[in-house]
Amino acid sequence: MKIKILVSIISFSILLFSCGTTKKAVGEGIDSSMTAKSLIGLHNAKEPDFKTLASRVQVVYDDGEKSQSITVSLRMKKDETIWVTASILGITMAKILITQDNVSYYETIGKTYFDGDFSLLSTWLGTDIDFEMAQNILLGQAVFDLKDTNYEASVFGENYRLTPKKQSDFFKHIFLLQPNTYKISSQQIMQPQEQRILTVDYGSYQETGGQLFPKTISINAIELQKKTSIQLDFRSVDINPQVNFAFKIPGGYEEIQLD
Repeated sequence: MKIKILVSIISFSILLFSCGTTKKAVGEGIDSSMTAKSLIGLHNAKEPDFKTLASRVQVVYDDGEKSQSITVSLRMKKDETIWVTASILGITMAKILITQDNVSYYETIGKTYFDGDFSLLSTWLGTDIDFEMAQNILLGQAVFDLKDTNYEASVFGENYRLTPKKQSDFFKHIFLLQPNTYKISSQQIMQPQEQRILTVDYGSYQETGGQLFPKTISINAIELQKKTSIQLDFRSVDINPQVNFAFKIPGGYEEIQLD
């Protein structure tokens, strides 16, 4: 297992540091003269504009110890709330409520709960995360504000590539953009010292209300000797419906203690 993780980290490092050295064959529809500023502007313009969202999502979760497939209900109030509930035959199995500064979660089988900061999500994904990052992953947008960093643009296969002009020794990242939609094709974050890698790949997008939303998302997180895989298949997306975010942790549940 350690060897596989080491290979993954080395492969990611090669991808990061190969920027600008050798270009793969340019894919169809690629304009190799496109600047980072232009790409960032086009990508930001594709951010979905809505007040509320509701979706049914097929989720496959695998952490190496257990694998589970379940359909969940996802609701969002943009920039404020993300609500997810997993039910079987009308019986709630788990719920999570994410706001700008709090994460609340409970599951009914083990009768456990969490109510606190973003450390639970960070543990699940193997990298530090906040509300904006979680929302952007679900919307197919870059996890960071691209205006906050100077980027270099290049071509990588059938995608545009945005890489910071100066990568930190502690935190490295890269974005690949689709040439036809300027939405994220893949985004990768690496924390070498913690031996953490988070890769989010987007298989396809679907149009709803004249806007593009992810159809499939593949999330792979590696931290030390642990690998977690989350596959999301959005079966439906409804924008601006009337939604509620009912959430209450049942009594008698045991609080989750994070290491």
